[in-house]
Amino acid sequence: MHIANPIYDVVFKYMLEDNKVAKLFLSAIIGEEIMELEISAQERAAEVRVVKDEKKKRKKTENETVSLTVYRLDFAAKIRTEAGFKTVIIELQKAKYITDLMRFRRYLGLHYQNPDNTSDDKQEKARQIYCIYFLAYGMDLPPCPVLKVYYKVEDASTGDEFPASGEFVSGLHHRSWIVQINRLKKHRRNDLEKLLSIFDQSNMTDMRHVLDVDDETFPEEYQLIIRRLRKAMEDPQKRRAMELEDEIIKELQDLERKIEEKEKTIASQAQSLKEKEKALASQTQSLKEKEKALANKDKALAKMEKELAKYKQKNQRISST
Repeated sequence: MHIANPIYDVVFKYMLEDNKVAKLFLSAIIGEEIMELEISAQERAAEVRVVKDEKKKRKKTENETVSLTVYRLDFAAKIRTEAGFKTVIIELQKAKYITDLMRFRRYLGLHYQNPDNTSDDKQEKARQIYCIYFLAYGMDLPPCPVLKVYYKVEDASTGDEFPASGEFVSGLHHRSWIVQINRLKKHRRNDLEKLLSIFDQSNMTDMRHVLDVDDETFPEEYQLIIRRLRKAMEDPQKRRAMELEDEIIKELQDLERKIEEKEKTIASQAQSLKEKEKALASQTQSLKEKEKALANKDKALAKMEKELAKYKQKNQRISST
């Protein structure tokens, strides 16, 4: 079955805008049952002019201006537990290219600072934060499709481990799940990996916007997600949005390459300038030494002239007697 490629932001966001799909998808990742889910898309948009071809570069009015959106998805989730229910904040971020780690830290910091991320009217009980990262590039991480990063509580002296529970621990520490898209290939060891195979880029067809998946391998409960992605693929507007995303990314990659080349040129010029300054400093030092040597010679010459004058005066006195 052909589905839209969810590595594209427009498809990824469309998939999770369906509340049933989002609950199903996120529950599978965190391994907990989400009963209620409220989405809050945090977006940052910037206009980018897409040049369709070389001939139209001179005709700006014929070029297409679109919005490039860099976003994260935030959810408030009510989760069923053995003791009843709990509410958590789920922060989901997807990075298609190597991204500054500080951006993830800033987003996470916003949640810790937000006074609304509490579970009581007095805003005294902090909601636990779950972080889910989708990475489409290699990192210095273990070669696994999905990684869980959990905190643990242990006695510093004995190493005895205790349950990582309580408001203090959960309020100041967060759990993370890292999905490495480039590691999903051929991994179908459990239901989660079968579900995440919708991101497996080795299933790409001749059109990079479309993946060919075997829907029979997906558990029945996940068929809703497959149907959602199928619907996205059949939507002409979503297909055009993916094409624009490709064009925008290409423009940004070209710009990034130009910036990188300029930075290399600047670095080379800076190194050349540093070497010239070093050579100039060496020449200045050499000149100072020569001037010092010349000054010493002048002193020696003046001393010799003084002694010679004394010698002449002495000879004159002798001659006069």
